[in-house]
Amino acid sequence: VARFHEQIASDLPQVDLLCRFVERYRGKMLRPSLAVLAASAVRPGAVDVADPVITVGAVIEMIHIATLVHDDVLDDADTRRGGPTINRMHGEEAAVIFGDYLISQSFHLCSGLNDQAIALRVGEVTSTVCAGEMLQLSNRGNADLDEATYFSIIDRKTAALIALACELGARVAGASEADQHRLGSYGRRLGMAFQIQDDLLDITGAEEVVGKPLGKDVEKGKITLPLIHFLRHGPAQERQAMRERIRVEQPLNGSRPALHSRLERAGSIAYARAAAVRLVAEAKAELASFGPSGAKDTLLALADAVIARDH
Repeated sequence: VARFHEQIASDLPQVDLLCRFVERYRGKMLRPSLAVLAASAVRPGAVDVADPVITVGAVIEMIHIATLVHDDVLDDADTRRGGPTINRMHGEEAAVIFGDYLISQSFHLCSGLNDQAIALRVGEVTSTVCAGEMLQLSNRGNADLDEATYFSIIDRKTAALIALACELGARVAGASEADQHRLGSYGRRLGMAFQIQDDLLDITGAEEVVGKPLGKDVEKGKITLPLIHFLRHGPAQERQAMRERIRVEQPLNGSRPALHSRLERAGSIAYARAAAVRLVAEAKAELASFGPSGAKDTLLALADAVIARDH
């Protein structure tokens, strides 16, 4: 956290105001935690987390928060983690530019690492995240979106950055390429399960617990896994009504519980949950070759927690 704020602090009061405001965007700190845990799993008890593991974690968290700031603009979101968004408090223009500022600061911090291969990977994956967002945007309102494209979207826009945290945490700890790959693969599957759970919470969650407006995926024409299943297997009349709603991006206006009920009856909620459970099992299997350690135990527990969470 300290390195994050040291890097983004500005001598311009207008910029520093946003730097302090963005503190409320920090949540579970999943990505920095994964970087440290991956390093510790590679070299149990021998990792100095002061540097450069913390730098890697701070870099990835900056990019992640930049995507949240930009997402709030794209979604017209008023709240994030129970508080007002930057776009609500300071306007969309300021939010877009501040998101760009966070990304540029992340590259600046990353450039100070001795291993420039890390900077190359950060740049590559940041581009992947942006491509995933553009792929999702291009499919808004597309009721014919298939599962392969959905998984391609979440792999890029969510899982890639989580995988990077695990991969680079292992790299700075001196892991072999094989172990970097295994931990990156763990993170990739964990990230996809994380996004599926997010998509489920948008339908099934409680706003006061999740801390942001829910039902936005349907309202914005975003097709998620439970909706894909419902549009293939739900009752014909309800499927058609859903297709029309998605195309015109209609507000739910309090009808989210009814949507939840329809998807539950069609087995769409259970289908998406099963996919997340399967991905978590695959993620945990990637850790089998690592020796026993507290870090490994925590990584295994984190995988289970991803699909058990309610916010």
